[in-house]
Amino acid sequence: MLSAEYIVGLTDGEGSFTVYIYDGKNTERKRRARIEPKFYLKLVEEDKNILYQLKQHFGCGNVYFQRDKRQNHKDCYRFEVTKREDLQNIIIPFFIANPLKFMTKRRDFRIFCLIIKAINNLEHLTTSGLAKLYKLKQKMH
Repeated sequence: MLSAEYIVGLTDGEGSFTVYIYDGKNTERKRRARIEPKFYLKLVEEDKNILYQLKQHFGCGNVYFQRDKRQNHKDCYRFEVTKREDLQNIIIPFFIANPLKFMTKRRDFRIFCLIIKAINNLEHLTTSGLAKLYKLKQKMH
C-alpha cells in the first residue's frame, strides 16, 4: 500500500496535471473531444508495478505502455486518469488533502482545478470559453 506522502513525492517528481485543448483550427489531427484534462505519472518499465499500485490506491485510471525511441531512453509505462468524474471526485480531492511540495506542481494543479471547474460550468462549449481555457493552460509548466 502506498502512503499519501509517497504519492505526493512521486507526483512532484514524475507526475503531471495537463490539459489538451483542440481548437478546431488544426485539421490534420482529429481529437475525440475539444478539451481533455489528464493526470498522469510516467516511470521506466522496471518500476511499472508502482503504477499498478497507484491504480489500485485510487481505484481509477489505467496503466499504458509507452515506447520511447529516443537514444539513451528506456520504454516507459504511465498511469493515467482522464475520466472527468474521477479527476473531480478522486484525484483533485486527494491533492487538496495532500498538497504537492514543488511550487511549479502546485501552480499547475491550481490551474488544472480552475480548468476542471470551468468544464463543469460548460465554459469549454463556447468559443470564448475555450479560448479562455487555452490561455489558462498556457500558464502550466
